[in-house]
Amino acid sequence: MRTREAIAALIPHQGLMCLWEEVLAWDQDSIELRSHGHRDPAHPLRSGDRLHAVHLCEYGAQAMAVHGGLLAQQADGAARPGLLVALRGVELHTARIDDLPGAIRAQARKLVDGGDSWQYEFALRHEGELLAQGRAAVMLRPEG
Repeated sequence: MRTREAIAALIPHQGLMCLWEEVLAWDQDSIELRSHGHRDPAHPLRSGDRLHAVHLCEYGAQAMAVHGGLLAQQADGAARPGLLVALRGVELHTARIDDLPGAIRAQARKLVDGGDSWQYEFALRHEGELLAQGRAAVMLRPEG
């Protein structure tokens, strides 16, 4: 999967809010993605001229969403939207990311699958250096 458009077809995030540009690998339990969009002056999460590292949590959550979308697509379905309900153990190892010259890469791994809720761990890196890591929990949005 090599386009933002293909990724956006799997998740509710559209336009520039679709933060990932490429799925590098995935299986039933994990996903790895890459993006260069953190350098875009029009990035929707920028504050002034900066993109703060706390937004890496959104990158991690979207990695989870892309993984869920791929799993649903594999099962000939579509993923229902979820709600991020918790972040745990988040560690930020940088203050900002807009000044990083290369791609950001994410790895997310499913820890718990409750059917209508999931917990993942995620790690984001730039040129091999750990930028952020943590865990996130998502619950399906109620229907209707």
